Amino acid sequence: MVVLAASIVTKTGKALVSRQYVDMSRIRIEGLLAAFPKLIGSGRQHTYVETENVRYVYQPLDTLHLLVVTNKSSNILEDLDILRILAKIVPDYAQSLDEEGITKAAFDLLFAFDEVISLGHKENVTLQQVRQNTEMESHEEKLYKMIIQSKRQEAIQNMKQKAQEIDRAKLESAKAGRGMPTYAPSPSMGSRAVDLDNTPTYMSQAPTAFSTGRPTDGAKPAKKGMQLGKAKKANDFLDSLRAEGEVMNVEAAPAAVGAVAPMVVPSEPVSIVVDEKLMVVLNKDGGVESMEVNGGMALQVLNEEDSRLKVNISAGQNSGFQMKTHPNIDKGLYSSQSVLGLKDPQKPFPAGSPLGILKWRMQTTDEGMVPLLINCWPSASGGESYVNIEYESTTDFDLQNVAIAIPLPALAASPKVNQVDGDWRYDARKSIMLWSIDIIDDSNRTGSLEFVVPNTRPESFFPVTVNFNATKTLCQVEVADVISLETGNPIKYSLRTQLQTDGYEVV
Repeated sequence: MVVLAASIVTKTGKALVSRQYVDMSRIRIEGLLAAFPKLIGSGRQHTYVETENVRYVYQPLDTLHLLVVTNKSSNILEDLDILRILAKIVPDYAQSLDEEGITKAAFDLLFAFDEVISLGHKENVTLQQVRQNTEMESHEEKLYKMIIQSKRQEAIQNMKQKAQEIDRAKLESAKAGRGMPTYAPSPSMGSRAVDLDNTPTYMSQAPTAFSTGRPTDGAKPAKKGMQLGKAKKANDFLDSLRAEGEVMNVEAAPAAVGAVAPMVVPSEPVSIVVDEKLMVVLNKDGGVESMEVNGGMALQVLNEEDSRLKVNISAGQNSGFQMKTHPNIDKGLYSSQSVLGLKDPQKPFPAGSPLGILKWRMQTTDEGMVPLLINCWPSASGGESYVNIEYESTTDFDLQNVAIAIPLPALAASPKVNQVDGDWRYDARKSIMLWSIDIIDDSNRTGSLEFVVPNTRPESFFPVTVNFNATKTLCQVEVADVISLETGNPIKYSLRTQLQTDGYEVV
């Protein structure tokens, strides 16, 4: 048995994709494909047709034909088996079964065809193996990228630490009534910044100026910061990564020639981050199988002179939440006055790095605590499956970037959407229906989506996965103010609050 070619043609015989597996001129393959529409009649029920030299085994794909051309001595059963596998591959790689969709996925289809047919003979592979081979995932490549990412993060972290050291030196000079000292390269420092295990050194692109984010009296602006290296060697590390195809994303934007590139440092003396992760498993028949909330509050002090402080918080009832403070935090002061301060008021908070001062956890199966309820109702009618899915927000704050993913069986065409609140997109490669809502607020606390697909089992539409974020947390914890223990005056602070999903499903 020898397969001469595997092709996708229009009803007029125009070749959209064709892969030849024997030496064959272009004129001959075009002639064979052009003759195919003339050989099949309008009322034929067969899936093959023969001429004096070749056999056509075909299957209609909407307005197209999937065609396998073989010699007449081939095994018709094996030909039909090849056709069956290729018919599953085409809708898996092409977003739509029309001329435009096939043309866009032409190269992916050719690679997939080669996994099924080798030198004209059928390979014993499954659809899953074809996907795995064409994706070409490499463990070594992933490991290499992880190493590069680790080195990049280490370089950025060292750069931030150096910026903080220069910032502290500038503040100390300001207290003494002097300007920022100018550093010159010395034999001990040289022009090298950070050694990354024999990789090219990472240096700043230009002399960098650092701002403390607060005014200082009597301090003169420094004319020149620390020069870490020459401009010629500044981007060795970044260029080597870009040459290997890595996408660089550093916090400091590239500066113009002769300009000063500012380092991104905290703008306020104190920075507070409130972060909360939400894990929910809903039952498709109703109810909550599990819900877990994990959150925390982290404090970062920029300067040592502001490190003796306390944080006044206002908390709600928070029924069901278990609150824990850092071992160095005065638990009695927190319980009686809702104040986060160190056990020894004379000791300062560590400056320069974030410190977790409070964390909380909550587990429940109470449906009233779930911020976003999802109901999915698949039903069959007349050879089709109608899927109705709706959401209901029970929170008093807004949910942002809401994305709901519904798994679907392999389809030959996109689902038919009858009604949608928001936007939708069909991912043919992953066979997923993506429903997105930019923001859920008081104007759209409820919404629904209805679409139609060919009849399939209701279990095929689960699990439904949900992702969203918010700028408020389920645990009612807010920062009232930050007070200096030395002066008793409020300290300026920045606050960032975020709620994110970390596993939100309907099963």
